[in-house]
Amino acid sequence: MLWACTLQMRRELSIARRRGGEWVNPLFFQSLVIVLFPLGISPKPELLATIAPGLLWVTALLAMLLSLDALFRTDFADGSLEQMMVSSQPLPVLCLAKTLAHWLLTGVPLALLAPLLGLMLSLPLSGIVTLIIALLLGSATFSLVGAIGAALTVSLPRGGVLLSLLILPFYIPVLIFGAGAVNRAILGDPVAAPLAILGAMLALALAGAPFAIAGALRISVNG
Repeated sequence: MLWACTLQMRRELSIARRRGGEWVNPLFFQSLVIVLFPLGISPKPELLATIAPGLLWVTALLAMLLSLDALFRTDFADGSLEQMMVSSQPLPVLCLAKTLAHWLLTGVPLALLAPLLGLMLSLPLSGIVTLIIALLLGSATFSLVGAIGAALTVSLPRGGVLLSLLILPFYIPVLIFGAGAVNRAILGDPVAAPLAILGAMLALALAGAPFAIAGALRISVNG
């Protein structure tokens, strides 16, 4: 099963490379919002530093949402999804591989770009490391939970809005603890507790999401 997961991930990364700059769109979206936000609110460093943790997390969440709708849709359109479902390999393993590839292409770049954007918002250096760790954990949970919604709406012609409505409530706890961890780091308080909660959410998502994604795909494709 590990070999099947590795092959599926290599396939997804190869497809993403051939598609060119699609994976850059979430990064461009987040960067554009961060650059424009001070123009619409205030360029005062004190104010920007106060809202920076929450703003960085909200933009990362929305950027992840932008990329989730296409997670299974292309495979559904060209018939690859049906072939994956009748494969001899366990469907949850293949779904996990696709989701991990999505996280590598979207969540990890967003987490690595966030410190630079945080400095543009006058985010204190004391919060940078916590921001990266929290976003790595939180974005992985975003990908796993979001993939369930993407699987449920893959056969709908305009499922993007419904996808957002389905999964946003499940994103809120991750958003709260992620932004809270960064705020605690800025204040000099211990961050182990919120990071541990983010890790627990990720572990729970890893344990259950692949099976939920597989079930949702069967429902959507087979009706």
